[in-house]
Amino acid sequence: MELKKHTGGTKMNYKWPLMKNNVTLGDRYNLAKFVLTSDRFTNGRKVRSFEKEWSEWLGCKHSLFVSSGSTANYLLLASVKEYYGLKDGDKVLVPADTWVTNIGPVIQLGFTPIFCDINLDNFSFCEEDLQYIAKEHPDIKLIFTTHLIGFPANNSKYSELFPNALIIDDVCESHGCKNADGSKVGSDSIGATFSFYFGHHMSTIEGGIVSTNNYELYDLMRIKRSHGLARESEMFDRYKEMYPDISKQFLFVTDGYNFRNDELSAVLGLSQLNRLDSYIEKRNKNYSMFISLMEKYPNLFYVPKYHEGVSNFCFPIICKDVRYAHRLRKVFDQNGIEHRPIIGGNLLKQPFLKDYSITTSKKELNVDLVHYNGIYLGNNHFIGEQEINLLSDILSLL
Repeated sequence: MELKKHTGGTKMNYKWPLMKNNVTLGDRYNLAKFVLTSDRFTNGRKVRSFEKEWSEWLGCKHSLFVSSGSTANYLLLASVKEYYGLKDGDKVLVPADTWVTNIGPVIQLGFTPIFCDINLDNFSFCEEDLQYIAKEHPDIKLIFTTHLIGFPANNSKYSELFPNALIIDDVCESHGCKNADGSKVGSDSIGATFSFYFGHHMSTIEGGIVSTNNYELYDLMRIKRSHGLARESEMFDRYKEMYPDISKQFLFVTDGYNFRNDELSAVLGLSQLNRLDSYIEKRNKNYSMFISLMEKYPNLFYVPKYHEGVSNFCFPIICKDVRYAHRLRKVFDQNGIEHRPIIGGNLLKQPFLKDYSITTSKKELNVDLVHYNGIYLGNNHFIGEQEINLLSDILSLL
């Protein structure tokens, strides 16, 4: 295959973009039909239907549709803090490579983040450093696990090292990835968050969801999602009896936010959820071809193992030499292949986290290797053998 220089400079003309528009004509028809036949567009019946169907798909008891994966993170953390009686200053274990709105809420809610290096197998916590952190910070109260780019993390191992810590899950990029027992990640969690942003496994354009099996935590999140209003609670009658002198429709029983989503987004979610399993299957088929290709170059790249429970989000390329990373980025640009860092890279290099550091006993960090030598290429149901062959041609020239 002849490699050609790409002259475009916008997302619209990438030969291989990170993602394409995922809203089908069928989705648009469903939206148009709903708009023409309904007179309610705020949080209502369709939102509840989507929450129910998502819970059934995931295998959990309760879910709440919210405005984004980021607000799902904040809502879950705030509710866990209140429900379990966690305090300002309590330590929360987080990975050094995750998305910024996993770390922001930890700080905004008064917790102390304890940053851990990642491993190069599934991009979750580095177990060597976890053992070191368990000695340095045995009083960690909460672990916020990120199941990064489709790889299931090993929460059972984290529970062994921190038996007194609660664990919650960010599954925003990993819809349908599976635990060792075959259950979907997030189905058995205290709380798990998911994103339905444009570039994810399925899309409601903007949107996210938080899932749990704890009814009381779920009810608290319902209240917090909508300003702290008691009327959102399934225990509304009890609250009315407790505060008879306050207008029942405007009774605020805790602090809250407006993190609700709307009926149109739920219609789109219901439509896309029907295709989610097929999208995951196609992503994983592509990822299997990608791994087979990368394994041909063990001297050039760190190649993550193929995990049975993966629900792949992207193709992670981690060069052993930073010079290859620079060269690849240039060749990708010339050939119209959109690329980006692997999620946030080392977030401790970001200005807003300049006062924090990674707790480690190592001199060299895996997250720095990912930060400087890592490249993320898009994987989704729109690509296939043609893109893998293009990548193969490029790698053969290194």
